[in-house]
Amino acid sequence: MDKKSLIGLVLMGVLLVAYSLFTRPSKEDLEKNQRYNDSVQQVERQRSIDSQLKKSNDTITQLTAAATPEELNRIKVDELGAFAAASTGEEKFFFLENKKIKVRFTSKGGRPYSAELKDYKTFEGKPVLLFDGETTHFSLQFFTQNKAIATQNLYFLPQTAEVSQDAQTGAKTLVMRLPAGEGSFIDFVYTLEPDSYKLSYTIRMQGMDQVLGKNTTMIDLDWLMDIRQQEKWKKGDAQYATVQYKYFQSDPGKLKQSTIKDPASENLATKVEWIGFKQQFFSTVLMANNYMTSARINSVTPEETADPIKTFSAEISLPYGGASQEDIALTFYFIPNHYKTLKAEGHDLTQLVDLGWKFIAWINKWFVINIFHWLEGIVGNYGIIIIILTIFFKLLVFPLSYKSFISGAKMKVLKPQIDEINKKYGADKAMEKQQATMALYKKAGVNPLGGCLPTLLQMPIWIALFRFFPSSIELRGKPFLWAADLSTYDSILNLPFTIPGYGAHISLFTLLMAASMLVTTKMSMDQTQTAQPVPGMKVMMYMMPVMMLFWFNSYAAGLSVYYFFSNVFSYLQQIIVKRFIDEEKILNKLKENQKKPVKKSKFQDRLDQLAKDRGIQTKR
Repeated sequence: MDKKSLIGLVLMGVLLVAYSLFTRPSKEDLEKNQRYNDSVQQVERQRSIDSQLKKSNDTITQLTAAATPEELNRIKVDELGAFAAASTGEEKFFFLENKKIKVRFTSKGGRPYSAELKDYKTFEGKPVLLFDGETTHFSLQFFTQNKAIATQNLYFLPQTAEVSQDAQTGAKTLVMRLPAGEGSFIDFVYTLEPDSYKLSYTIRMQGMDQVLGKNTTMIDLDWLMDIRQQEKWKKGDAQYATVQYKYFQSDPGKLKQSTIKDPASENLATKVEWIGFKQQFFSTVLMANNYMTSARINSVTPEETADPIKTFSAEISLPYGGASQEDIALTFYFIPNHYKTLKAEGHDLTQLVDLGWKFIAWINKWFVINIFHWLEGIVGNYGIIIIILTIFFKLLVFPLSYKSFISGAKMKVLKPQIDEINKKYGADKAMEKQQATMALYKKAGVNPLGGCLPTLLQMPIWIALFRFFPSSIELRGKPFLWAADLSTYDSILNLPFTIPGYGAHISLFTLLMAASMLVTTKMSMDQTQTAQPVPGMKVMMYMMPVMMLFWFNSYAAGLSVYYFFSNVFSYLQQIIVKRFIDEEKILNKLKENQKKPVKKSKFQDRLDQLAKDRGIQTKR
């Protein structure tokens, strides 16, 4: 082999090693892939429960085609033990309802089959269903005689002949019984109170210590739900959908996801009080009257074109005490994410309403929500409520806005003097120019940040309202002008194509918001013009309305209404305040300040002395 061939082989080897190192997944990528695999495996495991039991039933059916009654019974017992008799039956449906919810139950699995919120419709005008038929998995899991039992496809015996019960005037109860041999059974007891979003769910065991293993200390409850699209903006609906929970006698939490598309899993290793499958405006919550021993929660997002928008699951461990076992008392909530309603229920269920970070949530809880609900009792139109709310907060922060206007006027009247400084010091003397400018501000008694600080102090309120409007179920389905629903985007034109980052529609309120923002931006820049603009600041200020146009096009119309009228009132405030600001008087005042000796701070004295000492040392 000649020298050139050897060098070529070495280079190829180096390139291969470099390529493998460069393309090797990072630790974060490996962890993400592991989380994804865990999430998918858990969902597939829970989805396979039905198919496994169905396969078992199919096996029984095949084997019993020509079997005698004795052989048939033996086959069933071999497959399901004490629950052999429940392997076959007829699926029947039963109903419990009141003014707020209607719950449909199936004898197959003895579980809730669907739960409808009567006062709400989807964006398509269909009933809002939280539990949704066969897409929901809800099953007790345990072992008996070394056989894995899942209640999902076993047939329960309803302990009533009434198919439908209406709890308008009093509580109604439905009992579903799963027989497990002589004197042994499991009852699922459901009770619905009048005018309530709660469904009591009690697991009652009779004689099951003879059926379950002696070492059984826990039984598992597997719960899986496909989350269907309820709102017009599918991406927004998915963005707010998540799994939330509350530890027993501790703080609530939320399943952590880096993006809405990321699968996620989390082990809740200590006692849990409740687990909630949350959507933007509705939630299904399962709460333990005592506690759940532990749980594993999971979220998987299918492809964008698929329905459902997400799949949530929870593998819950419930305490079991054997012969001394008391009823396992749980509660379902099929409930709208309405702050006042959730607050009345307690148990920190208000965490289901996304009000922002802790400090921002505090502003929403104590100010925005209370003012909003007070206005609800006075004004019937929610668009008008938003405008009144806008005026209230503009007046609340007006003292800060006024200081910002005055600061801008001071900067404006000093512009000629700053121009002179710029002429005196060229581009090569940027430091001297900056020092001279700051000296002028100090002599005149002007704070160059005086216009920024009031704006920054208003930011918490802006952020609070940014989080409040998209989470406010009060706006859902409420029209204003051309917007049919203030909780989602308004569309004056549907495009035959999709603009990346913008969407396939045009929101007029968002256009008005961006235009008004452009006008107020220009007015503010004219008011506070200086001869030393920050490089690129002007372009950035004018780009911001364009960026907001893209960001807000698919957001709640109520949010765009608020920002549009906020900009309109800011414009009017600036015009009114400008008429009362005497720029000549301000200039004279600043000139008087410049004539006064500037009192140095102790820190400045030390700096001057240090500079003087260094000068002396340099001369020596």
